[in-house]
Amino acid sequence: MKKRVSFKMFLKPGCENEYEKRHNEIWPELQALLKESGVSDYTIYWDRDTNILFAHQTISEGAGSQDLGTSEIVKKWWNHMADIMETNPDNSPISVPLKEVFHLE
Repeated sequence: MKKRVSFKMFLKPGCENEYEKRHNEIWPELQALLKESGVSDYTIYWDRDTNILFAHQTISEGAGSQDLGTSEIVKKWWNHMADIMETNPDNSPISVPLKEVFHLE
């Protein structure tokens, strides 16, 4: 069964271009892991007024992207992104789950 999930993360000021650049160059092995884990339709938006990143993805039964922190490639990505995002002590991005209140298909 597929499920939609959304969350927000926090970009450091002045890092918008670098964030977008790094995602345009996302590592193939990270893309493969996400897809193998059932993550699809993954989109991230940036709110320029608040520097908040809004992420939305569809997941199969199992983990979403923010639940893959035991994977070495995810840990490496988190370390790669830590200088431009607000992070937890393990360098995982601080993320806040968002409650879906409306959906139209």
